[in-house]
Formats: sequence, structure tokens, C-alpha cells
Amino acid sequence: MQIDVQLDGRPEDAARRARELVELGVDGLFTFEGAHDVFVPLVAAAAAVDVDLMTNVAIALPRSPMHLANTAYDLQTLSRGRFRLGLGSQIRPHIEKRYGAQWSRPAARMRETVLAIKSIFDAWEGNSRLRFEGEFTTHTLMPPTFDPGPNPYGPPPICMGALGPVMTRTAAEVADGLLVMPFNSVRHFRERTLPAVREGLERGGRTAADLAIYPQVIVGVGRTPEELEAASRGVRSLLAFYGSTPAYRPVLEVEGWADAQPKLNALSKQGEYAAMTDLIDDRMLATLAVHGTPEECAAEIVARFGDHADRVCCYFPGYQVQGQHIAELVTAVKGLAP
Repeated sequence: MQIDVQLDGRPEDAARRARELVELGVDGLFTFEGAHDVFVPLVAAAAAVDVDLMTNVAIALPRSPMHLANTAYDLQTLSRGRFRLGLGSQIRPHIEKRYGAQWSRPAARMRETVLAIKSIFDAWEGNSRLRFEGEFTTHTLMPPTFDPGPNPYGPPPICMGALGPVMTRTAAEVADGLLVMPFNSVRHFRERTLPAVREGLERGGRTAADLAIYPQVIVGVGRTPEELEAASRGVRSLLAFYGSTPAYRPVLEVEGWADAQPKLNALSKQGEYAAMTDLIDDRMLATLAVHGTPEECAAEIVARFGDHADRVCCYFPGYQVQGQHIAELVTAVKGLAP
């Protein structure tokens, strides 16, 4: 099993940080669309290290499929064939109020975005003339001046982030990979995610071999009581943030904690972030994240996802994770995974 971790920090530090993480033994790096651009750090990393790179995720709905195709194609070349384009939809308030873009029928828009990008790639590879006419976007013009030609490493895979059944089915139908959202549980993954994957594959006339599954895990790792307590606080804070969002209620619901979501949401609107964190008890921490020593976290990751994935994305939120612990986690996972 391979381990990807977030390439965090500022863009000007991306190359240095990428080298540090690779020296710890990680197999890949991903960026998150937060305070900085999601693509720029990967440009620096591509020149500094020789591991897999991925956006996790680039928000697709405010962007043109042509912009996404251009950037992904260039990163595929810069990384020498090691780039994966991870796309996500984001929720309505962010699309409309932060990005100033249109929001409607996110799964349908995501489906069309993936198909449009694949159509653009196909045209650049010389396999077809560009003629994509969808409900939300149209791409029918590609003069030679704007055609980069075939990529020496082939088109990059396109992954979709998903949680609910509709988006998960859509990803399984059209994408090359499914990024399983990190706010999750074993029960939700097995009872909700995997059945939706099977339905989507059947709808698209595809097999399991056509879709890579990339689970994402929130990890609180440490060895000393002080390290474990700091990791616990960071993880609980992120779980509270996710849990306050109505879109993530199904995960709490399947575990019998549906009533926690409106409480968390109300506290978030009041700015009571400490109180939100306090609502995440030990059982929720252990169910929705993994927490413990590197070896304990590794054993839990492999137990949850070893039968379904050969690659996992790990987050270390809101606390200062020791580089040694990341290295030990990677080593332990590789020692346990089939």
C-alpha cells in the first residue's frame, strides 16, 4: 500500500518541503485548494522530486474544462508522467459566494467536466477531432496554434472526490479514480460508498479495473502523551468542522450520530469552535479518524482499506506532526499491507 501526504506550507517552500517528505519515504504528494493555489506548488515539486503528484482537490465548477486540461497536461509533462488531476465540486455557498460562479446539479456538472477534459485530451492525442457539446460547456474549436499535441507520457488520470451516493456513482461511471472523502467511517465506506461504486461502474459499462479507489484518512499520530493529546485536538477540530456541514450528515447518520450535525452547525454559526471540538468524543475520534502510535495508525489504515485500495491519502490536521512519525507510519503500512 502506498501513502500520499499533503504538500503543505507556502508555495515558495514547496520544493524544499517536497524533498523533506520524499526523504521520509512517502510515495506521493497532494495539494489542497485552501489559502494558496492548488497547482502552483506542484510545479515546484515536479522539478524537485520524483514521486506521484495530485491535486486533492482542484475545485472544478468555477473552472473551464479547457483551463483544467491545459494545466493538467503541462503538469503531466513536468512530472514525467506522475500527475493525477483530482477534481471536486465544493458546496453551494463557496461556489457562489467565494468563487462567484454558478452552482447547480453538481454531480451532472462534474460528470460533464470529466468527459469534456477527456474529450480535449483525446483531441490533443490525435485520436479525434474536438467536438464536445454538453449541457453546461461546449468545446468545438482547436486550431493548431492552441493544440499542444500528444503528451509524451500520455494523458493524466482524472480523479473525482465524492462522499454521497450520487457523486460516488458519477465518479465510478466516468472518472479514472475515486477520492473517498476523509470524513468517513468503515461502516459508511462499506455500506454506502462501495455499493454506489458498483452501481456507477455498471451504469458506465465498466469493471473494477477501470476505477482506482483512493481512500483518504485523517490521522492523529504520536508517541508521547503530549504528542497524542496535540494530535487528538487537531483531529477533533477538523472532524467538528466537517461534521458541521450538512453534506457530511450521512456519515454521522450511518453511525447513529445524526443529531450531532445540527448541533455542530449551530455552534459554527455562533463561532463557538472550542465547543464544537468538545462534541467530538473518543468514540467518534476512533471511528471517523485513526489515532495512536505510527504502528497503531498503520494497522487501522490497513484493516479499513487494505482489501479495497493500494493507495491511501493521509492528513495530519491542526498539529505539528513529527517527520519521524510519518516515516514510521509509512514503514509500518508497507510492512502490513498485502
